[in-house]
Amino acid sequence: MTLSDDELVRYARHIVLKEFGGTGQARLKAATVAVVGAGGIGSPAIQYLAAAGVGRLILIDDDSVEPSNLQRQTIFTTADTGIAKVDAAAAAARRINPYVDIAAHCVRIDPTNVADLLAGADVVLDGCDNFATRFCVADAAHTLRIPLVSAAIGQFEGQLATYRGWEPDKPCYRCFVGEDPERAETSCAEDGVLGPVTGVLGSLAALEVLRTIAPFGDDQAGKLLLVDLLALRFRTIRLPKDPGCKACSETSTRTVQLESMAGRNDTNG
Repeated sequence: MTLSDDELVRYARHIVLKEFGGTGQARLKAATVAVVGAGGIGSPAIQYLAAAGVGRLILIDDDSVEPSNLQRQTIFTTADTGIAKVDAAAAAARRINPYVDIAAHCVRIDPTNVADLLAGADVVLDGCDNFATRFCVADAAHTLRIPLVSAAIGQFEGQLATYRGWEPDKPCYRCFVGEDPERAETSCAEDGVLGPVTGVLGSLAALEVLRTIAPFGDDQAGKLLLVDLLALRFRTIRLPKDPGCKACSETSTRTVQLESMAGRNDTNG
């Protein structure tokens, strides 16, 4: 994967990094990243992934831009109100970097379409706002052996982790949260969230996507970053692999199911 003269200038600050260099930039250009959720986490992540030179972005979200989004979802403007988030985000990303190919899917991801939507992705970034979708995405990424970068925020807090649960010493998403999370789900509309909190976690999620594509520094898979921005405190803990995790033990079964599902979808056009 070669870089044009214009791209060499555009990405010069990446290329001069000895830990990244031209090889890392070429890997970004060759990579496909699926971003699930174009909201609080997705908004800054999409901007940084596009600017960084990821070759192809798959954007998945079924929501439209609302005025209440604008306080934190900085990829959107007032003029985008009422437009599908993926379409507005795709237009913004193209303005940031015309070298990035973008596929926008204004759909809710679920078990019937997840295999097709994630097809061809080298990394999945999940920034959605409900556990049902998170489980669906995490299970599919685990089964398809696509590294998953998962981020979540609330009020003044956030968390971030990278999952490669098919590896013997690495946990999957369900190793961390179990089959059914104990706490009830709440939303930003109910609890509120300080705008820059989404920027911090979304930017960190983009960083981990880049690390996954073109490894640099320490591998973060199997670790959980906890961010408390009331206290401006960052803490990292190690996540153990759960020997009783059904997701890890049923990978082969789900692989067959997803491949069968994808085959049926292809047949039906």
